[in-house]
Amino acid sequence: MSISSLNWTFDTVANTYEKLRPGYVDELYQNIFEYKPINNTSNVVEVGIGGGQATLPFLQTGCNLTAVDYGENFCEICREKFKDYPNFSALSGKFEDIDFNGKYDLIYSASAFHWIPEEIGYKKVYNMLKNGGVFVRFANHPYRDKGKSELSAEMDGIYAEYYYKYHNKEPKPPVEYTEQQAHDRALIAEKYGFTDIKYKLFHRTRTFSAKEYIMLLGTYSDHIAIEETIRNEFFSKIEESINRHGEEITIYDTIDLQLARK
Repeated sequence: MSISSLNWTFDTVANTYEKLRPGYVDELYQNIFEYKPINNTSNVVEVGIGGGQATLPFLQTGCNLTAVDYGENFCEICREKFKDYPNFSALSGKFEDIDFNGKYDLIYSASAFHWIPEEIGYKKVYNMLKNGGVFVRFANHPYRDKGKSELSAEMDGIYAEYYYKYHNKEPKPPVEYTEQQAHDRALIAEKYGFTDIKYKLFHRTRTFSAKEYIMLLGTYSDHIAIEETIRNEFFSKIEESINRHGEEITIYDTIDLQLARK
């Protein structure tokens, strides 16, 4: 099974995903709304709402927000979560398959747009936007604890034994997301007619107990796809390793933001 076909997996753990996947930093939203102010006259689409981690700051502007997600469970969670916002609606289905009426002021996607084939996704977003409308893409890129080299080495070994063997891939050590990657991702929009392209990086840390971290891993698509018996043993080994090295693990997040205007 290819990693690119795993978007179905998230909906199987929708409640855990909603609780454990992080939101985004306030400064990110400030940058978005400075680039494209929106208000109660604005029409906005969120591509891949998931558990609604990125939704509230947009709703609080008063905009009319239509969210799309492949998972019906996610849509139900978010309809309940944002039931006090009459300006919110959620559609279940693939973004590339849904017909949208009208033109939009802003379309954004948080840690989800990579599931959509590039040419299909960018062309559709461009066609849906009003002239002067904006496409916003951002994502969180977690990197394992920098302060515990022995823990990282142990985890590399566990991943080689379980994760990489199961997916039939060559083991690779984790690599921290770079500014060059953010720059290159931003320039994708240029190929599809967008202008005024900007990007920015934000950083934060999150600390988890061993048990919390295992629950978080259980929301990652390529981890969910591992056969259950193997996955349980894999997660148990990770949990034991973290507990041997101080009972906590710190994750270093890099969040990249790309802005582009039609």
